[in-house]
Amino acid sequence: MDQAEQLRIIKAGQQSRPLARVITVTSGKGGVGKSNTSINLAIQFRKMGQRVIILDADFGLANIEIMFGTVPKHNLCDLIYQGKNIKEIITWGAMDVGFISGGSGIVGMANLSRDYLVYIIRNLAQLDAIADIIIVDTGAGISDAVLEFLVASGEILLVTTPEPTSITDSYSLLKSLSIHPRYDSSTTAVKMIANKVEKEEEGEVLFNKLNAVVARYLKIPISYLGVIPQDPLLARAVMQQTPVSIQSPGAKSTQAYERIAAKLMNREESSGPPRRGMAAFFSHIISGRKI
Repeated sequence: MDQAEQLRIIKAGQQSRPLARVITVTSGKGGVGKSNTSINLAIQFRKMGQRVIILDADFGLANIEIMFGTVPKHNLCDLIYQGKNIKEIITWGAMDVGFISGGSGIVGMANLSRDYLVYIIRNLAQLDAIADIIIVDTGAGISDAVLEFLVASGEILLVTTPEPTSITDSYSLLKSLSIHPRYDSSTTAVKMIANKVEKEEEGEVLFNKLNAVVARYLKIPISYLGVIPQDPLLARAVMQQTPVSIQSPGAKSTQAYERIAAKLMNREESSGPPRRGMAAFFSHIISGRKI
């Protein structure tokens, strides 16, 4: 039995139970608020009764754990190399949002045997029973690892700011995605969030500017989710290692995250992409690697 057949068996076994919704948050460059977006959307989803786990896939940078003010005992490497089970590597943060520190674990999956990969994916697939929504917080930029996560995800949130470099890098990221051999526009929804804007209209101008170029040259459909405004309360919350959605419920940024989370939930109920679950997500990543 080859690897593809083994993975098909795993995914077939998942069809008898609910699959988690996997949302991948990304950006063309660092410093645009990607991890803040991941954490605060997770908090808003929890307020709506959803069970949420964040996978911190920003290798080498522990942004999620720093923002939560919590140091995890284990990470994905311990699942892969130390025999820990999936529940043992989940750290529970504020409002019972779980997060998994990726470390270099996913990069190392390329060097594992086929049988062991199947074992790892079986463990990761258990997240479907633990969480309703899994947020994958990627590294910033256009690395091979980031692109692997994007092509595996049915739902991508692209965080962009009005800075010219952010717009240019967002376009470059989408261009790299569009020419990836396993990218499929019919099964991948890209949604843009305008962050660090002064007013609502600025976010709409930003989206229209990026969308015009993307539609003309890349033919990637993107939609607009809304804005996160400049907010000193958000900056203060980051310094105090507490999500602004918890520390300052009335803050402008908190209300913006609440609106975006509600929009995401409403869109899924109406015409959202089909849920893939974690087995399909990781098997998609592995299927493109030479093992």
